Amino acid sequence: MWTLYGIANCDTVRRARRYLDGVGQDYQFHDFRRDGLSETLLRDWVAEVGWETLLNRRGLTWRRLPEAARSDLNQERAAGLMLENPTLIKRPILDTGTQRIIGFSEDRYANLSP
Repeated sequence: MWTLYGIANCDTVRRARRYLDGVGQDYQFHDFRRDGLSETLLRDWVAEVGWETLLNRRGLTWRRLPEAARSDLNQERAAGLMLENPTLIKRPILDTGTQRIIGFSEDRYANLSP
């Protein structure tokens, strides 16, 4: 079964959920705020797609971080920030079992095979 990771009140996550529901794709929703985020899972994502891809530098959480936390980032520091603040992770993340899709694009989702 596919898993969609994100936070429930994110507009992009809502669009992804509506799309998956609309095409009848079974999936489980994992809310970072409610269900948490394991360090192992985050480190697997970082190893697969890179911390630069996962880190959301556009959101309010990023802008609210002190400048010292945002400067001189590397993989370890970025992973630590994302574990402390899961809303720093770009969302949604769709895990199909064979690949991870970061963000939502109807075209990209349409090309996935169940």
